[in-house]
Amino acid sequence: MTARELVEPIEIMAPPETQAGWDNSGFSVGNPDGEVSRALIALDCTPQVVAEAVEKGCDIIITHHPLIFGEVKSITEQTWLGRTIGAAIRGKITIYSAHTNMDLAAGGVSYLMAEKLGLRNCEPLDTEGYGLVGDLPVPVYAEELANQTKFLFNAEHIRGSRLTDVPVKRVAVCGGSGKSFIHRALEKGAQVYITADIPYHDFYCEDNFMILDIGHYNSEYNVVNLIYGILCKKFPNFALLISEKNNNPIYYY
Repeated sequence: MTARELVEPIEIMAPPETQAGWDNSGFSVGNPDGEVSRALIALDCTPQVVAEAVEKGCDIIITHHPLIFGEVKSITEQTWLGRTIGAAIRGKITIYSAHTNMDLAAGGVSYLMAEKLGLRNCEPLDTEGYGLVGDLPVPVYAEELANQTKFLFNAEHIRGSRLTDVPVKRVAVCGGSGKSFIHRALEKGAQVYITADIPYHDFYCEDNFMILDIGHYNSEYNVVNLIYGILCKKFPNFALLISEKNNNPIYYY
């Protein structure tokens, strides 16, 4: 099977042409038409993940976040990106990612978040299709929702704005960096917005509105299991592994 054939089910769900203009989903290293026999799936491609792929005999790494963003002027051993690309090339490993196209896909990143929270009657948060807003099965107080969210997304710590003092029914979610959709969450009537990468000043919220920042990694990690499931269903006899070395790069001290 070629790498291109392997990722076809992912691209049916999340067509590459739907990705944002600034994104770099798709193949970034290796030969899309080369034969592959074992895949490693991760959220990010790092030197540790490439080393794991080599150790486990994987010839393709499939991630959510692209390895290469923007202009790359050099590939040297002096940077983690250069070391990662160099190790992949030496190991004859192809690297593929599905990023904003998977964010926008029905059943993609934000759908996974909404499903964890049990949201109902969901609709897109943004006109382009980013994020979702929906209703909890039963209203809960903000503090209880914050504790549930921390547990459901396996977050060691979460950041939040001031607790609201009214029961929460309507919740918005967006995987990854969701700052730009705060106003849309308000317009859609959300009482709580769950996302990540929120700057300091944006935690000053309107009355009866609250932001929960659960961390980029925690908001998106479940996409790894989604990709694994898509490929398992289509290719039940193909060797698929989930990375054990892709850890949250943010530590709390």
